[in-house]
Amino acid sequence: MEDLRIGLVGTGMIGRTHIERINNKLQGAKVIACADANIDFCKSVAAKYGLKAYDKGEDMIASDDIDAVIVTTLDPFHEEYVMAAIKAGKYVFCEKPLAPEADACKRIVDAEIAGGKQLVQVGFMRRYDPGYRQLKQLITSGTYGLPLMLHCAHRNKEIHNFTTDMSVENSLIHEIDVLRWLIGEDYATAEVVFPKSTRNAEEGLRDPQVMYLTTKSGVRIDVESFVNCHYGYDIKCEVVCEEGVLNLPEPANAMVRTNAARVTPICNDWSERFVDAYNIEFQEWINACKAGRVDGPSAWDGYVGQVTAKAASKARDTQTKVEIKYDEMPDFYKK
Repeated sequence: MEDLRIGLVGTGMIGRTHIERINNKLQGAKVIACADANIDFCKSVAAKYGLKAYDKGEDMIASDDIDAVIVTTLDPFHEEYVMAAIKAGKYVFCEKPLAPEADACKRIVDAEIAGGKQLVQVGFMRRYDPGYRQLKQLITSGTYGLPLMLHCAHRNKEIHNFTTDMSVENSLIHEIDVLRWLIGEDYATAEVVFPKSTRNAEEGLRDPQVMYLTTKSGVRIDVESFVNCHYGYDIKCEVVCEEGVLNLPEPANAMVRTNAARVTPICNDWSERFVDAYNIEFQEWINACKAGRVDGPSAWDGYVGQVTAKAASKARDTQTKVEIKYDEMPDFYKK
């Protein structure tokens, strides 16, 4: 079968990383065109990678030369390009969030249903991490009973130009999606509390934060967000079940003995920690597109993620427990 011909909208850092990933590492697809509002920069990216440059994403999406679309623009522009892909009947991979507001996500859901075919996948790459997949298998097996509690942490070494609200909507959105997927339950309530703040946080940032989620069956989840931990990029997930405790595996790194100490290095940033997840995510997306289906996180998952994130943000701002209310999942998305 011929390569899937992909057009990418948004030629920033993430977009360029995906071009290199697909064109140099993966099989069955090539990014052949790119679009960006900054046409001069877009042309420079196109020249570097041998692509066709468009100044309008809609024109690229509508082109007969494009089979599928990747959207890596700034968040406020996701909706218009995803909608354009749905209108064109083309598979579209949209980096998270699907859209910044839940109402916009719901419009995408409604448009996809009206079109009669599932086309949209959202870039929640944690689902493709081998460690999380192992946890999912163990939970689904039922060997250790039902999940009762989850204890998680999302720690970054250092972040600049980061605001208090971004801890939930830009960082913890990954946990919001992957934990719902892990245990197969929707959330019922959200709370966010502020421990003592680190002196390393920039002015205006409350860091760390702790988000508490309760599922509809009563599973209790706590997730620490600490974006200036100063020691590395560290992701933790412990699932306490009735008959055992399951822990997310650490990335494989050799232990070093030196200077009278034993040291096991950890990752510096997210791109290092989840490189395998990104590669698996896109290879599986390519394979699914060529097979005529969507297997990954759906537009509905994107909608649920934003509803949950907005509820958690409200809980943080009001310092109250907030009920999370979703529309009922349409049959269109039930597998």
